[in-house]
Amino acid sequence: MFENKRILVTGGTGSWGYELVAQLLEQSPKEIVVYSRNESSQVAMSREFEDKRLSFRIGDIRDKDALVMACQGIDYVFHLAALKHVPVCEDQPYEALKTNVIGTQNVIEAGIENKVKKVFYISTDKAANPSNFYGMTKAIGEKLIVYANLLNSETRFVTVRGGNVLGTNGSVVHVFKDQIRNKGQVSITDMAMTRFFLTLHDAIQLLFKAAEESYGGEIFVMTMPACRIVDMAEVLIEDSGKTDVKIVETGIRPGEKIHEILMSDYESLTTVVYDEEYLVILPTLHMPELKERYNHCEPVSFSSFSSNYHLMNKEEIRGILQRGGFLK
Repeated sequence: MFENKRILVTGGTGSWGYELVAQLLEQSPKEIVVYSRNESSQVAMSREFEDKRLSFRIGDIRDKDALVMACQGIDYVFHLAALKHVPVCEDQPYEALKTNVIGTQNVIEAGIENKVKKVFYISTDKAANPSNFYGMTKAIGEKLIVYANLLNSETRFVTVRGGNVLGTNGSVVHVFKDQIRNKGQVSITDMAMTRFFLTLHDAIQLLFKAAEESYGGEIFVMTMPACRIVDMAEVLIEDSGKTDVKIVETGIRPGEKIHEILMSDYESLTTVVYDEEYLVILPTLHMPELKERYNHCEPVSFSSFSSNYHLMNKEEIRGILQRGGFLK
């Protein structure tokens, strides 16, 4: 799919961006353009990859003119750029709105203007029944991406929704390991808290699958495994070899949920089971060709997909952490 193609990655210097670029380069693209705001991250990434097919553009997705220029001659766009830390978005909602909503609108318009083949929007479980401002902005982004398929353009728009990816910037794994090493205690906001997790490598593999098999207008939902955060902390403490590390409960932060969901009960009405790895949420908008494409798929038999069901045990958590390279 990506052979000899030109690909733009917004927010490409982040953790997702690094892994996505690494795996895209293996697929013989003509050029990958990394579009982001941070010049030092771009310089570091350029030195690490040292690949002539990789080029960099300084730019903000809030700047539509810069995005339109960056999208010239581009075949595919992976839209990763976002303000994503829940407390930051709660504290500065105007900034989150400008980047996550207006920025996504700009990506849509730049894609259409340049006749890009497909735009892939990376969303989050926090967009399903959002309880915080970050989740709300990503939910609006999803709606805009679905709606963009009705704008009579040649460009198709697809959403891929996943949970937490292990080892990304600000990931709980890095935070816990740092606290174990330097503080001798781990802070957890609530002992009952559960989250969906996947390794970065696996997340990108699923992203490629959705990229290849999507039509446009649907939301691909990664059916990720979940675990109790306290179990993950205990596995990391055991791996450290330290015996005097305490776990401290600090209280839930503004906008934080005890359990996340990947699909809401309302969405379950139009969701089908694509395979073991994916559910597909079909839009309520009039898109007969899209519904025809998935008419062979069974409707889901459950009303929501929550992180407090089918929890991994400690052995399974250890396995996923080992695959991600986080254990000794």
